[in-house]
Amino acid sequence: MPASEREKMAAGEWYCCLDDELDLLRRQARAAVHAHNTLPPDERGAVAPALRALFAQATPDIFIEAPFHCSYGINITLGERVYFNAGCTILDSGRVTIGDRSMFGPGVQIYCAEHHKDPALRSTGIEIARPVTIGSDVWIGGSAIILGGITIGDGAIVGAGAVVTRDVPAGATMVGNPARIR
Repeated sequence: MPASEREKMAAGEWYCCLDDELDLLRRQARAAVHAHNTLPPDERGAVAPALRALFAQATPDIFIEAPFHCSYGINITLGERVYFNAGCTILDSGRVTIGDRSMFGPGVQIYCAEHHKDPALRSTGIEIARPVTIGSDVWIGGSAIILGGITIGDGAIVGAGAVVTRDVPAGATMVGNPARIR
């Protein structure tokens, strides 16, 4: 039996994002994100219940400022005391794993999907999902962009506005576009 598009996405294989099952998962994520972004802060708390329930794993002490956006949510794992400032986006077609005590400035974006380079295939929705792994005690400055397939080591710093196109070693500081060790 051929693998479903969701199974291919999870396996890191080329898949079609224009799929009924994936569309349903994205609609569920949009509803949870909407609840998080529109609930009054006293009702929402650190994370709206619908959004927290969507994540693959999230410890009780994470905090996500509104607004926030994710594609699926089901591929996101958050460690202890992870903090997202306002306006962060995680396009989690691939696994996104974030270690304990990592902090994200406003407007940080994580992109797991890579669309096909062939325009004919790209027009049919063919893409591949690349995982992102961010270690513990990482600080990512505002408006930084993390591309799919990237690993950021423990204790690293990514400067504001950086575009991270390659792995960041533990303890390193990466800045610029494309980001380089400083």
